[in-house]
Amino acid sequence: MLILGSRLIHTPVMSLQTGARLAHTAKPIIDPANLRILAYEVEGPLLAENPSFIRTADIREYGRLGMIIDSNDELIGLDDVIHIKQIVDLKFSLIGLQVIDDRKRKLGKVEDYTLETGDFLIQQINVKRGLFKGITDTGFLVNRSQILEINNTAIIIKSPSVKSAEPVMQAIRGEFVNPFRNQKPQAKPETITKS
Repeated sequence: MLILGSRLIHTPVMSLQTGARLAHTAKPIIDPANLRILAYEVEGPLLAENPSFIRTADIREYGRLGMIIDSNDELIGLDDVIHIKQIVDLKFSLIGLQVIDDRKRKLGKVEDYTLETGDFLIQQINVKRGLFKGITDTGFLVNRSQILEINNTAIIIKSPSVKSAEPVMQAIRGEFVNPFRNQKPQAKPETITKS
């Protein structure tokens, strides 16, 4: 199921074992190499470690009750999974990141993203235009296939290839041939005689 990433912030984390609310999500831990959410930092009064995380691989399902996990044993600390600690140490934040095209034109900033809840892979990013362009244009979506590079300061995307349009009247005039202004005289049809 595709869902906006902002809808998964402050989402309850429920235990399948006890049926109780264990915590709520605070922020996603996104791997900038492949735009996959590896885990969510969670907050709540029942947590043993601070900060605590829930790996997306441990989420059984997402529904109207929130994220459902087996039990509070699925909650991990920062040092429990080395890869998650490495990503947290990068301090990568997708929201607010500058979006530019491969021609170095600034297009806007990341406002939100759309992800697939089955594998927590970010499929699209929602880009909000700057102040002046934002008056006439609300923003646009960028598919993950358009992304060329992600670095600490910006996301670089393919610039749209726009073919310059030929004026319509010029194209029509070139195609129309006036039969009365033909330069070559028409050949007379041959007559067939019977012998």
